[in-house]
Amino acid sequence: MGDGNQQWTPEESGPTPEAGGAAGGVSLQERTALFPHLPGVYLFRDLDRNILYVGKARDLRKRIASYFKGPSDPNVKTRVLLSRAADLEYVVTSTEKEALLLESSLIKKHRPRYNVLLRDDKTYPSLRIDPREPFPRLDMVRRIQRDGALYFGPYPSGNAVRENLRLLSQLFPLRLCKGKKLMPRERPCLNHSLGRCLGVCAGKATQEEYSRVVEELILFLQGKSDVLERELQKRMTEAATDLEYERAAFYRDRIRTLRSMLEKQNVVSDKSLNQDVIGIHREGEVTELAVLFVRKGVLVGQRSFDLPDVQGDLDDLTTSFIQQYYAEGRYIPDEVLVPLELESQAVVEEHLTELKGKRVHLWPAKRGDRRHLLDLASKNARERQASRKRRHERDEALLESLQRVLKLPRLPHRMACIDISNIQGQHAVGALVVFTSGRPDKEWYRHYRIEETREPDDPAMMREVVRRLVRNDPDFFRSLDLLVLDGGKSQLSTIFQLLKTESVEDQVPLMALAKEREVDRGEAGRGLYEKIHVPGRKNPIFLSRFPDLLHLLQRLRDETHRFAISFYQSLHRAELVSSVLDTIPGVGARRRQLLLQHFPSVDSLRAADVEAIEGVPGISRELALRIVEHLGESTPGGVEEGSEEGSATVLHPGT
Repeated sequence: MGDGNQQWTPEESGPTPEAGGAAGGVSLQERTALFPHLPGVYLFRDLDRNILYVGKARDLRKRIASYFKGPSDPNVKTRVLLSRAADLEYVVTSTEKEALLLESSLIKKHRPRYNVLLRDDKTYPSLRIDPREPFPRLDMVRRIQRDGALYFGPYPSGNAVRENLRLLSQLFPLRLCKGKKLMPRERPCLNHSLGRCLGVCAGKATQEEYSRVVEELILFLQGKSDVLERELQKRMTEAATDLEYERAAFYRDRIRTLRSMLEKQNVVSDKSLNQDVIGIHREGEVTELAVLFVRKGVLVGQRSFDLPDVQGDLDDLTTSFIQQYYAEGRYIPDEVLVPLELESQAVVEEHLTELKGKRVHLWPAKRGDRRHLLDLASKNARERQASRKRRHERDEALLESLQRVLKLPRLPHRMACIDISNIQGQHAVGALVVFTSGRPDKEWYRHYRIEETREPDDPAMMREVVRRLVRNDPDFFRSLDLLVLDGGKSQLSTIFQLLKTESVEDQVPLMALAKEREVDRGEAGRGLYEKIHVPGRKNPIFLSRFPDLLHLLQRLRDETHRFAISFYQSLHRAELVSSVLDTIPGVGARRRQLLLQHFPSVDSLRAADVEAIEGVPGISRELALRIVEHLGESTPGGVEEGSEEGSATVLHPGT
């Protein structure tokens, strides 16, 4: 283990004295004397050589010695970690910064149980505009690139960005049509009539006028709203002086909209900075972390993180969080406010500065606006933790009630539902959705293509899905506390007989949820009821007296139905589009993929003109003409146009 050996991996290290191994029966605490006073990374392992925790240190011996403070140590998680640790290793690095980077890579690779592991690894949306283009448009993007464009954000959710885009289009009517190239039109689109577009495509505004609106938008997004308002006031006065009253009214309305938008903003600081504010709240063994997004002094949103089983003090927790959170292209602000001064603050600052390409400050503020923001973030973390605790208690009570009403052998923490989606047996698919503690657990979602049944027979298709689940994934099947079937008695009887054949009928409780018409004495039905059928019971169970339980099962069933429909639509759409495009000379797999990425359905591709198709990379004008001609000739009167099967579909990400 030489200094700065970045090729070292934990698997290569055996239990040697230098690595802190357990040779000779020496206790972990006694071996701390063998650790050097050098920067590096240390690892706790269990008896099976699994990594429990990875940490970094400026001084390895001092840092490891701090773990053995005796039984008076108030950190419960530290005591639990030491009770499970059977081995302790270290690797020396040249600098503290190298230790920081090595720690981050090891956590990412091995995901130790007691380290901070962020489940929220998505990138947040931002707004992008490139003023170098002749007619730029404002776009929502997920990745910030060094392409010379201007980026604003990030925002806490896609809905927040779309709402901002809707408001901004009223104040700054830039074009909303997609594509870098502005396609000329004889008449402007509906957005122009609604006042949300200048109509440059139809000659309703000049490039100079369009560029002026772009400049105004950038001023607003940069937080220079006072400068923008003065400029609009000046233009309104000039228009009124020139007796151009319609133009003056246009600027008057924009000033009113601007003031209305500014009134809705939650200004929390008089500093025109982009800041992320980290607040942490610990209660017992539970840790909650909240990040406030402050952009140009305005609080635009927040994100919270539940951190179970994390080990270490607030310094370690905060440092580890910053390493993971700002990795892989996530937006880095000018300042990151932290709740305490970090031991490795200078190193973390240097690391963030390198990632951003611009100076970044870590600020453990003790007074002023920054301290107020830190207190606000801590309060958000505390309230979020209390809310999560109340929700958990409510969910537990709900599951206990479900267990009692359905007479289940154990608490249904892990429920799965199976549904079939097809039309006349075509593109038949099965879907399985899992709820853990009453909440969707998308990591365990599964979908199946039905291979054996070609006729529209839902019980037979469901039998195929369950058989594949039981045989191909028995551990997952046994982990379920309740299996719900979207169907009635026929589905329940078919699946129960299958489970008996496979000798697993006692492993997982089974039920079917059906929406059926209740009949009274042979007369007309009294309405639609949700019925629960269980094996061995003749009459169904009604949950009308338990609306919360019924709502839980309906949510599980409806989510399964949505997931199944989405998968069915993706298969159906792919066949429709490929069946048409495969017959066009010059369109191979690569070009077909490009066309599918730009046009969401066959109908939209047919509706596109030659110029729009030519705008797809790799499509020449000659080929675009051929595609338009071929699609015009192949327009059928059957399912591809006019029927519900052939209607355009929009696919949900991840399905």
